[in-house]
Amino acid sequence: MTIAPMDRMRMIAGRVSLDDVMAKLGRHRPVFHSEADLQHSFARALWELAPDVHSRLEVPQRGSGKTEYLDLQCLGPGDRTAIEFKYFTRAWTGKAGVPVEDYALKAHGATDLARLHFVRDIARLERFCRRPGQNGLALILTNEASLWAPPGPGRRRTRDHDFRMHHGRELAGTLLWAEGTYEPNTCSLRGTYPLEWEKYSEQGGAGGEFRYLAVFVGPSATEADDTDA
Repeated sequence: MTIAPMDRMRMIAGRVSLDDVMAKLGRHRPVFHSEADLQHSFARALWELAPDVHSRLEVPQRGSGKTEYLDLQCLGPGDRTAIEFKYFTRAWTGKAGVPVEDYALKAHGATDLARLHFVRDIARLERFCRRPGQNGLALILTNEASLWAPPGPGRRRTRDHDFRMHHGRELAGTLLWAEGTYEPNTCSLRGTYPLEWEKYSEQGGAGGEFRYLAVFVGPSATEADDTDA
C-alpha cells in the first residue's frame, strides 16, 4: 500500500503511525511514573511494532554555536523522526497497567510554563528537522484538563495567552509572553499547527483522565534560514 504524503509525514520513521504506537502503549501503560518512563516505554512499543526502527535517547544536536539534546531519535530504513516529549501531571493516586502498579503522580502546577515549554519543543524541532526524510513530533501527555480545555468566557488575559494550546487552537507565527514585556520567552514558529487532543486513558477519580497532543513538524516548516526561537 502506498502511503499518501500527508500520512507519511505523520508516521514514525516512515514505518508506524503514531496512533498505533499510542494504542499499544495504552493497553499496558495507561499511566507513567515520569517523563523518562514515558520515553523508554514509547521506544519499546515502537520497536515491538517495527523492529527495523532504532531508537536513540538524548541525541546531541549541534548548531548555531551550541549543543541541544533531542529526547528521542527514531531511525528507520529510509526515514527518521525526531521526538520531544512532555509529561505534565496533576496529582493522582491509583493502580493501573499490565502488570498492575501503584502510581502517585505529583502536581506540577505551573500550566503556563507547560505551554511555553511545549511550544519551544515545536520550535526546536523546526530547527532539527532540516534533512530530507526527517520529520519531527512534539508530544505531550497529561491529566491536567486545563491544558486541553479552552479558557472560560470572560477569563482575563494571562501572560501565556499566545501559548494557549487547547483543543481547536492553532499555533503559528510569533508568540509573545506577557504581550511582549518579557522578550526572552518570545517564540517564533515557521509552520502552522492546528491542535487536536486525543484521549489516551481513563482512570478512576479526579485527575484520572489522560489525553495527549501530537504536533508533527515537516520539512516545509524548516525552509527558512535557521534562527533561534
